[in-house]
Amino acid sequence: MLSDLYSERILDAAAAIPPARRLAAPDASATKTSRICGSEVSVDLVMKDGVVAAFGMEAKACALGQASASIVARNIIGASAEELYALREAMRAMLKEGGPPPDADPKLAARWKELEALSAIRDYPQRHASTLLVFEAVCACLDALGFSSAPAPVAKA
Repeated sequence: MLSDLYSERILDAAAAIPPARRLAAPDASATKTSRICGSEVSVDLVMKDGVVAAFGMEAKACALGQASASIVARNIIGASAEELYALREAMRAMLKEGGPPPDADPKLAARWKELEALSAIRDYPQRHASTLLVFEAVCACLDALGFSSAPAPVAKA
């Protein structure tokens, strides 16, 4: 039902999106676009000591893309690359595989609880792409900076 898709929590998150602000000298930038609806999210990252020190973003997206971008923008400072890759995978699993919200993972719980509001989107596959844009753009920045979503190799004795 569309009222679930555009719940008050999702609309509140979309309305709370910070003003568009790009960074003058980011370590990396990436833009992702949904081929389905044309939503576009551009992000800039500055990483310091393995965590996000500065974040810039411009979201030209539907309410769902704006809601996810808003939540990320308000919570990303201080997040590690490992956390952000895990967050992208948790969001993909929540939307595409019926997985739990990211806050079910103790490593993601405190910072990303608001993302649970987006779980209603799982029943609308045509909306997944716009909802995931910000996560894909952030991880594209991390990839460009040489971080990896692959788990660290286990040392052999």
